[in-house]
Amino acid sequence: MTERSIPHDPLPFCPDTRKEALWQVLAAIPPGRVSSYGRLAQMAGLGRGARLVGRWLGQLPDDTNLPWHRVLNSQGQLSLPADSPSGQEQYQRLLAEGVIIRNRRVNMARFGWPDPIETAHR
Repeated sequence: MTERSIPHDPLPFCPDTRKEALWQVLAAIPPGRVSSYGRLAQMAGLGRGARLVGRWLGQLPDDTNLPWHRVLNSQGQLSLPADSPSGQEQYQRLLAEGVIIRNRRVNMARFGWPDPIETAHR
């Protein structure tokens, strides 16, 4: 094996481990807060895997307890179509948690998780 082919980080080579890392980060988003696909990817060790996060969230079973509805795009917009059942469910769940939504957009500075100040002190 060459130095380049030696896996230093096991996460990229084990999909189950990568998904588990994502689910742990997703489960940690508190009610009333939101995060982005890219931020979750980064925190789960998936690098720039925002699209992968979106794909995996789309594969969650309907009865999941994971807070998928707290994940938005990088601009704070709800990505699911407004007229779809899942888009309507996401909107209603966020409102019920006290998240303010204007024009299908959430103020990430106010509701984003983790808070940049929290992150800076770690």
